Amino acid sequence: MQTKVSLGIDIGGTNTVFGIIDQAGKCYAEGTLSTQAYNNIQDFITKLHADISTQLNSLDILPIGVGIGAPNGNYYNGTIEHAANLYWKGIIPIVELIEKKFKLPAVVTNDAKAAAIGEMIYGGAKGMKNFVVVTLGTGLGSGIVVNGQLVYGNDGLAGELGHTIVHPHGRACNCGRRGCLETYVSATGIKRTACELLATENIESQLRDIPFHQLTAKRVYEAAEKGDPIALEAFQHTGEELGSALANLVAITSPEAIFLQGGVANAGEWLFKTTQEQMEKNLLHVYKQKVKILRSSLPVNAAIFGASALAWNELG
Repeated sequence: MQTKVSLGIDIGGTNTVFGIIDQAGKCYAEGTLSTQAYNNIQDFITKLHADISTQLNSLDILPIGVGIGAPNGNYYNGTIEHAANLYWKGIIPIVELIEKKFKLPAVVTNDAKAAAIGEMIYGGAKGMKNFVVVTLGTGLGSGIVVNGQLVYGNDGLAGELGHTIVHPHGRACNCGRRGCLETYVSATGIKRTACELLATENIESQLRDIPFHQLTAKRVYEAAEKGDPIALEAFQHTGEELGSALANLVAITSPEAIFLQGGVANAGEWLFKTTQEQMEKNLLHVYKQKVKILRSSLPVNAAIFGASALAWNELG
C-alpha cells in the first residue's frame, strides 16, 4: 500500500520551497526554486510542477493534495491578493492554477497561518486548542488558533499582529501606515533600532564600524553574542515591544501558549527573557503566569511543514 503524502509549497518573495511530507512528519523530498526568476505565474507553476514531479516519480507514494503558504494568501478565495513582495501583482488565482496543473486538490493561506497549522499537526502545539504562532523574519506574521480552529475572519485575512499600530506616527511601514509592530519586531526592525541607538547613544560599539547598507539583524546578533552594549540594548527594546504586544493579544485570545518561529526567534535568551518579562508585566491579573512563550519545535524548513500540514488539515 502506497504511503500517503501531502505536497507543501511555501511561496516567498525571493525563493519558493517545497516538500513531500507524510502525516507523521516524515519528509521524503524537498527542493527550492527562485520565485524572482519567473515574471509569468504560468511559467513559475510549470517549473514548480516539473521539479516536484521529478521527485514524486522516484518515490512509491500517493499525494493527497497541495498546501500552499504565500504572502496575502486568502484561504476563502484561493487567491494571492496584492502581495507587495511578489512580482505577480493583483489577484492571483493560485489554487485554481495549481489544481489544474497538478490534478490534485489544493488550499492556500498566508505563511504565518500555515505555520500555526504546522505547529498543531507536527510541532509543540499538538493537543492544544488555543495558541498563537508568531513568525519573526524580515517581517512579523502570526497565526491564531482558537478552540482548535485557525482564525481567518470575515475575509480570510485576519490575524495580522504585525500590522497592529504600537506607536502612532512611528516608523514607516511597507503597508503604507506608520507605527506597525513589525517595524520594531522583525529583522528589519532590529536593524532600525540598532541604527537609532547608534545615533542617539554615546557608547562604544563594534556596530559603528559597519556601513549602514551592510548592517543586518544577523550582525547585530553576532555583536550581542560578544557583549556589545548597543546590540544587547537593541534586542532589549525588541523584546519589550514584542512582550507588550503579546500582553494585548492574550487579553483578546487567551492562548495556552505562544510559539515564536523564524530567524529572529533564534536570538537566544536576550529576546525570550525580555519578551516574557514584559508580557507578564503588562498582562491582566487573570492571565498572569498562565501563558507560556515557547520556541517552535518544527524543523529548520518549517515553512514547508506548515504548508504540508495545511493540506492534511483541510484535505487529508
